[in-house]
This record gives sequence, structure tokens and C-alpha cells, in this order.
Amino acid sequence: MRRACLLHRETGVGSAIMPDTPAAPSGVLRRPAAALRTALDTAEARWLVLPGNVRGAVWIMLAACLFTIMGALIKTVGARLDSLQIGFFRCALGLAVILPFMLRAGPAAFRTERPLMHLWRGLLGTTAMFCGFYAVTHLPLADATAIGFANTLFMIVLAVLFLGEQVRWRRWTATGVGFVGVLVMVGPAGQSQVLPMAIALFGTLCVAIVSVVIKKLSRTESPLSILFSFGVVSTVASAGPAIVVWQTPTLGELGLMFLIAAIGTVAQNCGIRGYRAGEATAVAPFDYCRLLFAGALGYLMFGDVPSPQTLMGAGLIVTATLYIARREAALARRPAEPETPRPTIVPVAKGEPAE
Repeated sequence: MRRACLLHRETGVGSAIMPDTPAAPSGVLRRPAAALRTALDTAEARWLVLPGNVRGAVWIMLAACLFTIMGALIKTVGARLDSLQIGFFRCALGLAVILPFMLRAGPAAFRTERPLMHLWRGLLGTTAMFCGFYAVTHLPLADATAIGFANTLFMIVLAVLFLGEQVRWRRWTATGVGFVGVLVMVGPAGQSQVLPMAIALFGTLCVAIVSVVIKKLSRTESPLSILFSFGVVSTVASAGPAIVVWQTPTLGELGLMFLIAAIGTVAQNCGIRGYRAGEATAVAPFDYCRLLFAGALGYLMFGDVPSPQTLMGAGLIVTATLYIARREAALARRPAEPETPRPTIVPVAKGEPAE
């Protein structure tokens, strides 16, 4: 062996037997990357050819599916951990995601003209999130999802009280029908479900109030500033309650909570893309796929079977909110003010406060 090594050093004969591994030609490495880029460009071109409403519907259905999966994960983790602790992890991880974008935007992004309204919005959003997580943890997935759709009904009342909007008898009638649907769902609730139902409704009301506050904030504040202020306020506000109920999470639970935060962020992005791509009234009905997903996932993962009262109440809520959405679209298309269309309020994710 030693002689062979000496022979190799002196004559270079061994190099013919055991050559050094040559570097791969750059063309070989570039071919798969070029093929992948071509495939992605082709897929993007085909995607953009589709009508905007079709693309929007696909994004909304994807968001609905992801939000339902997130709810199922919250329900799974909530079997041992308190919803307050889960909410804290959701807030802290969300803040960690937003912070790099704030730092890139520079000092101007941290300035605000309305700090008290940011605080008020953050506290309301944190409360709404806690209520949503508690409802998902303690109610069947389909029930918690259906009650969350009552957000639109509360928005009608709040828009009249705080935004000075005029609502005529048609939308008031639809709002009343929707609240009847809520009563149908809540009415037969058993003793163990009275508190979760009440907390779910209160959380939905908080989400509606948050939507009104955000509408006012957005006149002077950037979306990034609103997101960051919510992350700071919610993380600080949820830390205390989380410490009170703290249980050390297992590695598996930590992984699920990271997944909850990631899925929530992606789902929100899909929802935003959906409403950007298509008309709100055309794509909003596809958000009700969430009821189907929640019913199927609740049955497969937790054995939940929606009751007839749940189905009837959910049907009334869906019918009412669909009518309100279409009525909003009809008012927006009125020729009286063609250059200043009426802004459409994008529905907020159920169980996720507007951020």
C-alpha cells in the first residue's frame, strides 16, 4: 500500500486508476432548473388566462380549507393545553413573522398617529381570538364555524351605529333572519354547550367591532403598521393569561402550534389574493365551503355529527349573509356615484381576528 502511494506521488500512475471526482458541468445543473422554471412559467400563464372570478374562487376555497385544518389542529392541541396558551403562541409566532418586514420598512413604519386606537384594536382582536379558539376547542367544528359567519350580521348593526351607514328594510330583514338562525343553533344547546356558544357569539361580535376599528384605522395607518401593532399588543396581553394556565408543551404540541401559525398566515394570504383576483360578491359565497370542510373534518377526526338544528341554523345564516353581500354589490353598482364605488368589507377569518 505504501509502495503504491509512493508510485502515485512520483509517477502519477494512480491518477488513472482513482481520479479525483470532477465537478459537474454547469449545463447539467442548469437543465433541471431551466425545466422547472419553464414549467412554472407555463402554469402561471395558464392560471392567469382564467377569469378573475374563477381564480378568486379557487383562492377562497383554498383559504377555507386551510382555516378548517387550522381549526382542527387547534381542537387537537386544545385537548390538553388551554386555549389561552395556544393563543399566546399564535400571537408570538405571528409577531416573529411580521417583525422582519417592519425592520426592512424602516423607522417610518413604526410611527403612528393613533396609538390608543391601535391599543383598542389589539385588545379587541386578542379577545376575539381567545373566544374563537375556545369555541373551536369546546364545540363541534361545524357549530363553531357556522356561528362565526354571524360576523356579517353584527357588522350591519355596527355600521349603522358607528359608521353612519344607511340600511333599509331589505338588509334589516336579512339581518333578522340571520339572527334567527343563530337562535336556532344556540337554542337546543345542552348544559355543557351554553358557555361555549355564548363565548363564540361574543367573539364574533368582537370580530365585527375589530372590522369597524380597522376600517377607521386604515384611513391613516398602513396595513403593515396595523399588523405589527396587533402582534405587539396581542403578544403582551396574552402572555399573562398564558402563564396562569401554562403547561409545558411536548415537542409534538410545539410542532402543531408552529403549524397552526404557519397555516393561519398562508390562509390569510390566500383569502387576500382571492378578493383581489375576483369580485367580492362572486367569490364570497365560496367561503361557505368552510361549513362542508368543517363538517367532514369534524366527523373524520372527532366523530362530530351536525345536528338538524345546526344544519337549519347554518342554512339561515348563510342565506342571510349571501343576500346582504349581493345587496351590497347592487348598491355599489348604482350609477349615482360611478367614480367612487362603495367599499366592500372583506369577511374576516372565523377564529382569526382581523390583523
